[in-house]
Amino acid sequence: MITTPDCMVIAMLASKAAPGLARTLTRSRLDKWGYTHISDDAFLIASELIANASTATPGQQIRFQCSRDTAGVLIAVWDASPAQPQARPVVEMTPETLDLSEENWDRNGGWGLPIVAALAADCGHCPDPSGGKWIWARLIP
Repeated sequence: MITTPDCMVIAMLASKAAPGLARTLTRSRLDKWGYTHISDDAFLIASELIANASTATPGQQIRFQCSRDTAGVLIAVWDASPAQPQARPVVEMTPETLDLSEENWDRNGGWGLPIVAALAADCGHCPDPSGGKWIWARLIP
């Protein structure tokens, strides 16, 4: 883990528990910085980016970053996959179109990246020189 007053980067296992850990760490940082008013958006963004990284590289190491600078709060996630993030087409869901079977319970989504884009002031992705990619979102406090 790397921490300074304005930046935290932590390696974690890409798992179902990772989004909850990211939310807990984000809450601590936002409380310290006096940015609790953006915490709901930050929690959702962190959860979505971590969940996507966990899907792309299950059981592997990922990295979570929460930092601030003069441009705002940056939430970023690194994973080892070279694949570029792809937002699925957003389709209108109705109760009739949901697949509520146990094996497909979590597969009715695809809204993550569009939600991140809607909540963030800016977002994107970039390759890491050592491999993999960073996916990031910036919030303005």
